[in-house]
Amino acid sequence: MAAQAKPELWRTEAGDAVAVLNIPGALKRARSFDIDVSLLVRVPEDNAEAWHELTLEIDGKRQWHRRIASSCPGQTDGLDYHCRVVLEAGPALRIRAVALTRGAAVQRLLIEAREDL
Repeated sequence: MAAQAKPELWRTEAGDAVAVLNIPGALKRARSFDIDVSLLVRVPEDNAEAWHELTLEIDGKRQWHRRIASSCPGQTDGLDYHCRVVLEAGPALRIRAVALTRGAAVQRLLIEAREDL
């Protein structure tokens, strides 16, 4: 009886505007990953015209982009994105998240990839 494979978990966290997660290829099997990207920004007390945006690229191609006005003066605000990626046997996967802000400050930028078995 073969032991059940443990799902892969890949994660990177940045305290600035760019986070990159590289997942190496597996030669013998295809894999499916749930990808979560989370941006957390600190919003100033006077948040007039403050905004934050998040862009997600997968293997160099833009997957998703959004800019919103920053809410919650004196606290934090954020953006989250979720998608699923199927990685065929062989190639690696590169996930890049880019945050931009005006008025707000990036506190944390997180990429997490969980294999779905």
